[in-house]
Order: sequence, then C-alpha cells, then structure tokens
Amino acid sequence: MRFKILKNTEKVFGFKNEVKWYNTIFISMYHVFGFYWCWLYAFPVKELTVFFAILMYCINATGITCGVHRLFTHRSYKAIPALKIFLVICFCSAGQNSIYEWVRDHRLHHKFSDTDADPHNANRGFFFSHIGWLMMKKNEEVKKQGKKIDMSDIEGDEIIMFQKKYHTFLKLFFCYILPISLNIYLWNEDWKCAIAWQAFIRFLFVFHAELSVNSFAHLYGYQPYNKTIVPKENAFVSSVSFGEGWHNYHHSFPFDFKAAEFCDRFNWSTNMIRWWARQGWAYDLKEATPEMVSSLMKRAGDCKYLNDELVIHER
Repeated sequence: MRFKILKNTEKVFGFKNEVKWYNTIFISMYHVFGFYWCWLYAFPVKELTVFFAILMYCINATGITCGVHRLFTHRSYKAIPALKIFLVICFCSAGQNSIYEWVRDHRLHHKFSDTDADPHNANRGFFFSHIGWLMMKKNEEVKKQGKKIDMSDIEGDEIIMFQKKYHTFLKLFFCYILPISLNIYLWNEDWKCAIAWQAFIRFLFVFHAELSVNSFAHLYGYQPYNKTIVPKENAFVSSVSFGEGWHNYHHSFPFDFKAAEFCDRFNWSTNMIRWWARQGWAYDLKEATPEMVSSLMKRAGDCKYLNDELVIHER
C-alpha cells in the first residue's frame, strides 16, 4: 500500500528528486500569505494602482520574452547596448533568477527537451513541469548535461555579467522596492494595498504566466509543425505570455525571433521587436524561411492540422 501511494504521488507531482525544503516552504507560503494579504488589503484600490500593476506586467513580460528568452538565450536578433540595458532592467523587475541561470537552464531545456536532462521535463507531469521543478534538487542528468552548455557568449557579455554579480539587489529594487514606492509616493496609495498589488498580484500573475510555457504549452495543444516532439501550440499561453505559447513552432525553429510562424496570434513580443528594428535599435533578425517551415510540416507535422496550416502558410 505504501509503495502504491508513493508511486501515485510520483505520478502526480513528479517527485523523483530530493525535495528542496526551503524552496518548497518559501514558494508555498508566498502563495498562501499573498492570498491572505490580498484578501485583507487589496481593496479598496486606486485606479492608478491597478493600471500600474498591468503596466508592470507588460514590462516584466517584455523583459522575459524579448529579453532573456529571444535575445539572450536564442540570440535570434541583436540589440544596441541601450536596448539591452532596458531589457535587463525589465527582466530584473520580474523577480526571476539571474539572467545567467535562466539562459543556462533554458538552453539545457531545448537541447534535451522533455528528457531526464530537461530541468522541467513535461513527461514528469503537469505539477513538476509547472512549479515542482523549482521545489526539487536537480537530478544528476540535469547537472551533468548542464555543465556542458556553452555559456561563453553570456560570460563575455559585460552587461549580463554585471546583472549576475548584483542580481539580488537589482531584483529586490526593480521588482519590489521601486514599484511599491512609486505607488505610495506618486499617488498616495496605502502601503499595504501597494504591496498587495505589486508584491503579490502582479508578481504571481507574471510568475505563473511564465511557468505556463513549461507546463500548458508542453501538455495541451496541437502539433502542426512537428508531432515527434512534446511542445504544442497553445493560444492561452500565448495570450498571457506575449507570444510564447506557439511552442511546437518555437521548438522546431528556436532561432526564429518571432517564436511563431504568424505574428497576429497573441504575439505582441514579435511586433515589439519589429518596431525596435524600424527604429534601428534591433537588427539581424533571424527567421525560418517559408520553405523550411513547409518542408518540416509535410515531413513531421500532424496530418489533422497539416492541410489547413499549409493553406494559411502558402497565402
């Protein structure tokens, strides 16, 4: 009976690695305490406070999608120093790990997607791929393969290495101290309400929107480009992550700055990068050619969606 319970627990939560109790308790209590704090202090709230929380959500999403993901991890385009610094600040305001850690883990995820060397292997279930991987120590395969990831471009980037060195301070300042202070001093929001909307509501919405790419976009959706891999096209994920949910395409062509074939499907990040390119701030935008896309679809795409997607693609 005990063995069966353990096996069921492993199936549901993906518990194979040793639990990191500090992370588990901290993440759990952050959610519980955040819900309690918001229940007490999130309302009444000023309109500017809500607007600013939404603005911060957009800034955070920009830092993650356009910055640490498409620029720093995949090098799918290049940016002038001023834009790079802006994206680093946007990313710091999301309260994530350092850029160095984020890039290393994401490159490892792409190289060994949904295997034991993937930090958030979706084959271990929804909970693990969404948030459980942050609560457990990395398994031996992840640590072994992680040491082989080429990080020379990151290590040679002074801006990113500066962020790595001062990561804790930059995260605390741009994610918590500055946004909360602006609420309090610019439009006299109550400090408890400001904390509710910035430290909990805004932060947790961004946190789970990002994590949904690892879970929802690997477990739910369709595979018109390559049915031999786990990642899927998921409109919900794209809508909350500024365009990161077209994951079957992205894993098929990770170098494409659009992270999708079409840019009119909840892909605001792509439109933003294109606007920067028109201003001369971004350049060398990489894209998969139509021939590359149609060739892969015909060879490995899911036939249930193949014809419709090809018709759209060839117009």
